[in-house]
Amino acid sequence: MKHFKYLSLALLLTLFSAVAYAGAGHSHEPVSQARAEQIASRIVTNMVRQGVIEQSWEGRSVAKSETKTFGGQREWVVSYHNPTISDEQKQTLYVFLTLSGEYLAANYSGK
Repeated sequence: MKHFKYLSLALLLTLFSAVAYAGAGHSHEPVSQARAEQIASRIVTNMVRQGVIEQSWEGRSVAKSETKTFGGQREWVVSYHNPTISDEQKQTLYVFLTLSGEYLAANYSGK
């Protein structure tokens, strides 16, 4: 429960930092797969630096990126695998983005 609380707080802080990047000239057009991966990697780095997830996540390569539909909305799902994590249920981290690259959430379940 403690980790969920910290993960939720960090995700909220990450969301606010992503909003700060928005400004004149930004677009709501879909981003490419490569751009979605870049954005997700930046989010993972921010989560590590904020102490939400273990340091060993920093610098991990993307394991998979794809679009999926949740609640009728298509989203980018970018996943990372970290076999150094002792809890097998937390060895895969999923980052969810809108098709335009805006951060939605991150979790270990992929749902």
